[in-house]
Amino acid sequence: MTLKLSRLLLVPALLASAASAPAQQSSDLAQVVDHMRAVTTMNASFTQTDRNGQSLTGRLLLKRPGHVKFEYQKGVPLLIVADGKALTLVDYEVKQVQRWPIRNSPLAALLDPGKDLARFGKRVETTNPNVISVEVRDPKRPEYGTMTMIFVKQAGAPGGLTLNGWVSLDSKNNRTTVRLGNVKFNQPIAQSNFTWRDPRPRRKT
Repeated sequence: MTLKLSRLLLVPALLASAASAPAQQSSDLAQVVDHMRAVTTMNASFTQTDRNGQSLTGRLLLKRPGHVKFEYQKGVPLLIVADGKALTLVDYEVKQVQRWPIRNSPLAALLDPGKDLARFGKRVETTNPNVISVEVRDPKRPEYGTMTMIFVKQAGAPGGLTLNGWVSLDSKNNRTTVRLGNVKFNQPIAQSNFTWRDPRPRRKT
């Protein structure tokens, strides 16, 4: 089973269309920025759902700046990993590897703690006062897609927030969603977790 990367980077969220008050939006964005800056690592389980309703589960490891790993459930021969420079999709079933600069992916908003979310992010109104949704897109690079991150207010979490998941929408309107569970912040994660085995046959010299 091979899935495109655009379908691998995704929580159907109940988002209202009304614009929030400027003061509240500014306050919420500031809280999200504080949260992002306070998080150095994250370890969580995830459930990923594509636009066809197909779901996969796995474990997410994140280490800022620039490192992430999506390790899928047993029997799914896929791996997504970022090593600080490139985002790599490894398909062990067909022995293929695809790589993109991290900045070309919506995940850049998650991997770069210095990214100016106050500049690229827009708060999206929700029906729950304890939920903050932030849509991130680069208006100069629409081909990079859109990522809407869902944060839940939680006392004791970095910046008073925890990341519940996100919705990723690529330039072709392919939607992928991810829900996170058992989220743990700022625990040690070894750099070796972000290495990967290349399945492509070695060329004879």
